[in-house]
Amino acid sequence: MAEVEIARSSDNNRRSPLDDRILTLVGKAGIARSNDLRSQGIHPQQLRRLTESGALVRVSRGLYTLPDADFTEFQTYVEACTRFPRGTICLLSALRFHELTTQNPFQIWMSFDNRWGLPSDNLIPLRQINMSGASLTAGIETHLVAGIPVRVYDVPKTIADCFKYRSTVGLDVALEALKEAWTERKLDLNILYKYARICRVQRIIQPYLEMLVL
Repeated sequence: MAEVEIARSSDNNRRSPLDDRILTLVGKAGIARSNDLRSQGIHPQQLRRLTESGALVRVSRGLYTLPDADFTEFQTYVEACTRFPRGTICLLSALRFHELTTQNPFQIWMSFDNRWGLPSDNLIPLRQINMSGASLTAGIETHLVAGIPVRVYDVPKTIADCFKYRSTVGLDVALEALKEAWTERKLDLNILYKYARICRVQRIIQPYLEMLVL
């Protein structure tokens, strides 16, 4: 176990070298997990003191950032991917990320392999989707949002997923996304059909693809 450092100073208004080190680590990470900081020898008491002084911001349980961090509308995506690094943004949340829907879902939709044990979190509104095999791993892109890596399925994989989970998201949502992606030239139909085979919805999606190209 890494040795834990605790900075002690009689002057609460003066930052210690350890404080500066913590702030540097958090600044480089963008959003830092308390477990990762602890592995660097940082004690939770130190994080609590810096948070109380305003030098750090606790954005969620066990997640810290700097007060001047530049976040976008996808801050909750960043928080979810930081807390659950094995999950991937999917379905309605992925459609929102790719600007293929006007909906702004309250929950963060993420895919997980149920063999890992599904996470639970009462601070992040999470909608968990069970996937496995190639359906889980295919089509993942990593985007930097405010310097933080966010895992999200690409456009064709997201559309294939919407048809696979049409009873959950609604067939109208899948059709709207398909039409919008085609209109905005964000879609390669060959790649979409490849993902449709992986998701086993090629027969379902085929008639809509034929109508699209007529």
